[in-house]
Amino acid sequence: MEVQRELSEIIRTEVKDPRLNKVMVTVVSAEVTPDLKYCKAYISVLGSEEEARDALDGLKRAVGFIRRELARRVNLRNTPELKFILDQSIEYGVHMSRLIDDVTEGMKTDGDEETGGQEAWWDEPEM
Repeated sequence: MEVQRELSEIIRTEVKDPRLNKVMVTVVSAEVTPDLKYCKAYISVLGSEEEARDALDGLKRAVGFIRRELARRVNLRNTPELKFILDQSIEYGVHMSRLIDDVTEGMKTDGDEETGGQEAWWDEPEM
């Protein structure tokens, strides 16, 4: 958890790559192996697919600097080799939520026509 927090802070405040400054990059999780040799950092990028790829490229180019900063900030026996992986689960969740909202809105509209404007069976009564 500490590695994840420090990676987030380093990326947000220390990395000066313009590809990272124009989008919001979030470290969703960081998995460190028990021997502390490797770390998979799952990142989420708020932006287009192209901006996400650019941000991932920027992180890969800055991996040496990020690793050095991580070693300075976190007292670990070994400083893990970092691998950044694009995590699109948040974006996927937002997309699915929009689809569900569209369907339920369509059901409410259809229900109003069928019930003559009365509440449909899935609507909760107001109190």
